[in-house]
Amino acid sequence: MLGLAKRVGARFLLTSTSEVYGDPLQHPQVETYWGNVNPIGVRSCYDEGKRTAETLTMDYHRGANVEVRIARIFNTYGPRMCIDDGRVVSNFVAQALRKEPLTVYGDGKQTRSFQFVSDLVEGLMRLMEGEHVGPFNLGNPGEFTMLELAKVVQETIDPNANIEFRPNTEDDPHKRKPDITKAKELLGWEPKISLRQGLPLMVKDFRQRVFGDQKEGSSMATTTTKTTSA
Repeated sequence: MLGLAKRVGARFLLTSTSEVYGDPLQHPQVETYWGNVNPIGVRSCYDEGKRTAETLTMDYHRGANVEVRIARIFNTYGPRMCIDDGRVVSNFVAQALRKEPLTVYGDGKQTRSFQFVSDLVEGLMRLMEGEHVGPFNLGNPGEFTMLELAKVVQETIDPNANIEFRPNTEDDPHKRKPDITKAKELLGWEPKISLRQGLPLMVKDFRQRVFGDQKEGSSMATTTTKTTSA
């Protein structure tokens, strides 16, 4: 893709990820932080793959004058996510709708920051239309533990939903929160939709698809696209 961008003179967008920071020792994470990644861990194919992609993107920019933009995307949620994609928000929502326990890995104290998809789209558009290469953190600084997220899902869908604890996965980052100062200053961007505002919109879409209600969401039922996030 970088070679194609070079040949046709296109502006190239790399949708990178907060995973480039690994299990961060700096909190919140700023773009100048180099990260704390286990290069041979079970998650490393994703972490290091994105880090390598950033390296290649910047090499083409410096060496071949390709016009590039780099966005480091933090956890994103919203309508049209794949219901069983394994991401924590879609997992919790689908489980609550199906009357299944919400599966929390580890002690549930690890944190993530969740942005609604329309906020991300706005950030990507401003990045592509602007003159700054990046990388830019695109995420919502609102930080939630997994237990707090589970409780928000309970409040939204089913207050009686059970929470089931399971052993944590290896190299699971303990904290994740973007510093978006750079995006605010150079892109004029910051997220507008809180988790409690955005989650009901996602739940409505999931409810239609889980229970086969085609009246309002037939297009959503036939086309499911995975929302890019970390």
